[in-house]
Amino acid sequence: MASIDQTASFPHGRAMQPAARAGVWVSVREAFWIALEALRAHKLRTFLTLLGVVIATTTLIVVMSLVNGMNLYIADHIANLGANVFIVHRYQWAQGYDAWLKARRRNKPILIEEFEFLRDNLKNYRNIGAEAEIQNINTNARYQSHAVYFLDITGVTPNMIDIGVQKVESGRYITQPDYEHESMVCFIGQDLVTAFFPNVDPLNKEILVNGIPFRVVGVAEKIGSTFGQSQDNFVQIPLTSYKKYFSPRPSLLVNVQAWDSGQMMQLEDETRALLRARRHIPYLEDDTFGINASDTIMQTWHQITGAVFGVTIGIVAVFMVVGGIVIMNIMLASVTERTHEIGIRKSLGARRRDILMQFVIESSVMAGIGGGMGLLAAVMVSELVNLVIGPGFFNASIPLSAILVGLVLSTIVGLFFGIYPASQAAKLDPIEALHTEN
Repeated sequence: MASIDQTASFPHGRAMQPAARAGVWVSVREAFWIALEALRAHKLRTFLTLLGVVIATTTLIVVMSLVNGMNLYIADHIANLGANVFIVHRYQWAQGYDAWLKARRRNKPILIEEFEFLRDNLKNYRNIGAEAEIQNINTNARYQSHAVYFLDITGVTPNMIDIGVQKVESGRYITQPDYEHESMVCFIGQDLVTAFFPNVDPLNKEILVNGIPFRVVGVAEKIGSTFGQSQDNFVQIPLTSYKKYFSPRPSLLVNVQAWDSGQMMQLEDETRALLRARRHIPYLEDDTFGINASDTIMQTWHQITGAVFGVTIGIVAVFMVVGGIVIMNIMLASVTERTHEIGIRKSLGARRRDILMQFVIESSVMAGIGGGMGLLAAVMVSELVNLVIGPGFFNASIPLSAILVGLVLSTIVGLFFGIYPASQAAKLDPIEALHTEN
């Protein structure tokens, strides 16, 4: 820090004289104000000194906010399969790319016969339903002169409304009589309402789905978009009608709902055992199907973000060490500048621990201010990210833990790298220090 001369102006408007500055002991409060005054007197040097800490804190908080925002987004939009629901599909979703390709080539689709087998033999489930894999290639819907392309067309069982996350806004969902009689009815998303029926009631209107007429019996509540892709551009029809008009042997996703989270594992194990038995899979061979639950998806996602966060910690550590070394060098220079002052304090009875505390607090305040500057920079960067990516994507959300970690870590760096300069100051001989020119 800068040497403190006899006319230095201190907080609260006091011009402190050498005797006043060199009290028997330095209170924490006084040390704090002296540190702030020294920082204010050398703004550019302070900024350059703290640059490493600022960058490290900003990087840490920004990455934590991005990861937190992505975690919330994935949990809400990707891994949200419904309450206590797992999905039996052709392959496991959360796995490596090579394993995924192998499963796609090896595994047979889940067919209606297997859905019915699970429905009839699985015990003590709350709900079980099925939906066909979505077709959105060369698909379209038309109403009068209007058309919507690349929409998601799928067939469902009536109880899917009780299992999944969709809700009915108006009309009704597909019913059991619709399912049994292969009725030509459909349940549509908000994108089709906007395109076809902006000013009229869509219920009981007839639309053409890939040229086949279906009567609208219900409209879903708006879902929104996932990574910019609308989730409201869909048509759902009875699975039996889908089988008749679109795919004779559709590949299914079987949704199984447990009564509570405690039953999930037992129900998954029972489902696995039944399907392995039906498919005659040998004991030592892998499943030829996948059981997908929200927790497994989130677990895989956390593994990905964990790797990213590990790299971030390495970068933050480098910047923190560099910033700490710079702080230590500046504090050593400050000790040299203030040798005469230290001698006066010691001659008036200041103990070694008083001098030690003075310099440790100054380095901690310096690093803490750097952490605060990094926090402000991180808030601005996060807001900029949210502005750039816009609605429909995740929002960077700064958790309280990121703020605490950033500020505490920067302060600890100041404490650690301030110990050596402080100990050097505390070891000075008062006689020799007094002979040093101020």
